Amino acid sequence: MVLPVDDVLKEQLEGQRFRFTDEQRIRLAVKAKVLGRKALDELETLVTPDTLLARHRTLIAQKWTCARKGPGRPRVAQEITELVLRMARENTSRGYDRIQGALANLGHVIAPNTVKNILKRHDIEPAPERKRRTSWKTFLKVRWDVVAATDFFTVEVWTPRGLGTYYVLFPQ
Repeated sequence: MVLPVDDVLKEQLEGQRFRFTDEQRIRLAVKAKVLGRKALDELETLVTPDTLLARHRTLIAQKWTCARKGPGRPRVAQEITELVLRMARENTSRGYDRIQGALANLGHVIAPNTVKNILKRHDIEPAPERKRRTSWKTFLKVRWDVVAATDFFTVEVWTPRGLGTYYVLFPQ
């Protein structure tokens, strides 16, 4: 009695683990997909049909997997964070939109919500609350360079009500 070649090979390989290279696995997976599940079930194979089709699904998944640098969005640059904080501290009436607009004028494109998140992270309140809670000391400290360069004088002016004194504050 003559044994078919496949049976002879199986007898010789029985009990041994057959190792495929990555290239061989890819070729087998592609051919298995072409044949389909029904044809694979009818064939005698060294690898189960489930394994072959799973390998094909893995190949498809790898094709559509993009390399990622890390989770989430990139951080806001430290320079932009410092500008946002400086603008918020120097002008307490500026809201998120005004700060975002000022940054856009400087060439930094960020969303108003990013400004909000930066201020929240540094415990700085939104514009209306910030404006109400600014002390005179803080107000003058922020504007000291402007105050120091200001000339102040009075002028006597005749008006329909008589002689009046006008106080003139002249920034230089």
